Amino acid sequence: MILLYRKFGKTNEMVSVLGFGCMRLPIIANDPTNIDEDKAINMIRYAIDSGVNYVDTAYPYHGTGFTQGGASEPFVAKALRDGYRKRIMLATKLPSWLIKTRTDMEKYLNEQLERLETDVIDFYLVHSLNKGVWPVLKEAGISEFLDQAIKDGRIKYAGFSFHDESGLFKEIVDYYDWSFCQIQYNYLDEDYQAGKEGLEYAAKKGLGIAIMEPLRGGNIVNLPTAANTLLDQAEVKRTPAELALRWVWNHPEVSVVLSGMTTMEQATENIKVAQEAQANSLTANEVGIVEEIKNLFKERIKVNCTACAYCMPCPAGINIPFCFSTYNDYWVFDGTPSAKQRYEILTKFAAPASKCVECGKCEEHCPQGIAIREELKNVNELFE
Repeated sequence: MILLYRKFGKTNEMVSVLGFGCMRLPIIANDPTNIDEDKAINMIRYAIDSGVNYVDTAYPYHGTGFTQGGASEPFVAKALRDGYRKRIMLATKLPSWLIKTRTDMEKYLNEQLERLETDVIDFYLVHSLNKGVWPVLKEAGISEFLDQAIKDGRIKYAGFSFHDESGLFKEIVDYYDWSFCQIQYNYLDEDYQAGKEGLEYAAKKGLGIAIMEPLRGGNIVNLPTAANTLLDQAEVKRTPAELALRWVWNHPEVSVVLSGMTTMEQATENIKVAQEAQANSLTANEVGIVEEIKNLFKERIKVNCTACAYCMPCPAGINIPFCFSTYNDYWVFDGTPSAKQRYEILTKFAAPASKCVECGKCEEHCPQGIAIREELKNVNELFE
C-alpha cells in the first residue's frame, strides 16, 4: 500500500500524513546528545523510502539545555545527504526564548541553515509560542523578519508551534499571515492548550496543521489492564498506538502527524498505520472506546507530562521526565511494584526527587505548565 498525503492548508503542498519528528531519536549511553547515527539514519531513510516527505527538527533537540544548539539539526543534515534532502520538505524552528532583537532572529536562522546544510528551510516555525515570549517577539519585529526571510528565499513558509491557552492561540493566528501551525493534540488533550477549538479555528483560516505529541510522549501506548480490556472488545483489533494515531488522523483538519520515533519497530508500525489513515474513518464503536479509555486515563494520571524533556537538564541532576513517568505508571497501572523498582534503578544514575533545590528553571521551559517543584515532592513522598 502507498502512504497517504493531505493538502497542507494554504501552502497547497501535499504532505505525508506521517511526519518524522527528530526529537526522540535513538541514543547511546543514555546521552541525549549522542545520537546512534547508524540506527537513526536507517530509520529516517526507511521512512522517506516508504513515502514520508515531512521531516521535523528544532534548534535545541537532542541537546543538554536551551541556550545552545542540540545534536538533532546537524544529524538531520547528515541523514538527508545522498539525495534524500531533495525528496522531503524540511521543518525546523526559531528558538523563540533566545530572541531579544531582530538581529537575534537573523543570527539563528543563518546558523540553522548552516547546521542543516541547506539553502532553504521549507517550513520554518517560531518555536513554542506562549504568553512569555510572544510580546518580546512582536516588539522585536517577528513579522518583518519572516517577510524578509521568505522574500530572500531562506524560508519557504512561515508557521509557529504553540504551548499556551486557546485565547492566545487565536490572537497569534490572527496576527500574521501564517501558512501553518503546529499544536499538541491527542485524545487526552482534546481540550488542552489550543485543543479542538484551536484546531478548527486555524483550519478555517486556511492554515496547514501539524500535530505533535499524538501519543503523548508514549503515555497512551502503554495502557492499563482495564483499557486493554476495552480494546479487546473492539470490532476491529488495533494496537494502542494505532488507535491513538488513527484518532488524530480521523480529524480532516489535520494534515501531518509528527511521531518522534525511537526504534525501527515504531517506524514500521507507524508507516503501516499511515497507509490507511483516512479522515472520518473510525467507526462509532472505536470512537466510543477511545472515550472510555480517555476517561479511565484522566482518572488515574497524576502529572500531565509528555516527556518532552524541555525541563532538562536539571541543575540538581534529577531526571524529571523519568520521575514523572514512573510516578504516573504507579497510579495508572494499579500500584504496580515495577514502578518503585524502576525508580530505585533510576536513582543509581540520577539524583532522586528529594534533591530538588526548587530553583524553578525547569518550570520556565515546561510547555505543559506543570508545577514541577510541587510534583517532585509528591514523587519523593511516594517512592522515597
